[in-house]
Amino acid sequence: MLFDNQYEQQRIQKAEQLRALGINPYPHNITRDTTTAQFFREYAYVAAGEEKRDESKRVTLSGRIKFLRLMGKAAFAKIEDESGVVQIYVARDNLPEGFYNNVFKKLIEVGDIVTVEGFPFVTKTGELSLHVTKLELAAKSIKPLPEKFHGLQDKELRYRQRYLDLIMNRNVKEIFQTRSKIVSITRRFFEEKGFLEVETPMMHPIAGGANARPFITHHNALDVERYLRIAPELYLKRLIVGGFEAVFEINRNFRNEGMDLTHNPEFTMLEFYWAYHNFEDLMRLTEELFDKLREELDLPTKLPFGELEIDMQTPFRKIAWRDALIQIGGVPEMVVDDRTLIVKHLAEHEIEVDADLS
Repeated sequence: MLFDNQYEQQRIQKAEQLRALGINPYPHNITRDTTTAQFFREYAYVAAGEEKRDESKRVTLSGRIKFLRLMGKAAFAKIEDESGVVQIYVARDNLPEGFYNNVFKKLIEVGDIVTVEGFPFVTKTGELSLHVTKLELAAKSIKPLPEKFHGLQDKELRYRQRYLDLIMNRNVKEIFQTRSKIVSITRRFFEEKGFLEVETPMMHPIAGGANARPFITHHNALDVERYLRIAPELYLKRLIVGGFEAVFEINRNFRNEGMDLTHNPEFTMLEFYWAYHNFEDLMRLTEELFDKLREELDLPTKLPFGELEIDMQTPFRKIAWRDALIQIGGVPEMVVDDRTLIVKHLAEHEIEVDADLS
């Protein structure tokens, strides 16, 4: 395999050197007994104690090296797992003879994933760390990480290579985790209300449920055209017709249209239907859902969204369609109440409509 990047070539060579030393750069069995978050919880007493170390404990951590500072016979590094970042102290005399100089210093670098065993101790600067007595390579990284000081600033690269964005920006990982919690809380909320979660077809014989351009595919077995769904509405309503009284679906939709930071051709949507309830009941249910999300996620009432601030305090303001056109849309009241003037107003704004305003 050819690698154009000279740094990737160097890492490939280091992986081969590891193999020559009898070290598998991609071992199959990794043993870890503690996460970073558990380490800080379980050994907080070490930082509070007088000894500032507990050599009776043996801890095994695994994580990606995010920072490495070599200092002759010893080194400090920071490794990161999903739960956090921890500092480790690696000394030559605590490792097998020759390992520090021939392996650790020469062949292990930032970006690699390691498994370390040792005991908790506190550095002179007061940081709870792991004093390493055993170190194994868990995975050799071939692609070097972006330089830490400048980080990953190219937005296009961040969105196209999310894995790299996750490695370099911990706050992005927290966004992923929060999103997962939102889906989980939403699902539990509707189940507790007696709703049935369903999965409806992804491939539709017609493009229905919303006004959007569909993705078109071909079903070979049936030799027919199919449309990736733009909304689950029609199938959910059929379930209501069939006798289910409360159904919901959290799933993917596909719309073959524009793409920017607020629109994606493939996205997740919640849609629900509730028999024997009117639109006001659905408004109240939606408010309850937002209250539940704020409570479970411990969010403030007001949340930032770009340059805006969204007030999530319930009950939400309710406004009729006519009043919204006047107050928010700036449409003159005399226009809203006159069919002819509506058509004229739309034409002035280059909006095409049918004669019957459909």
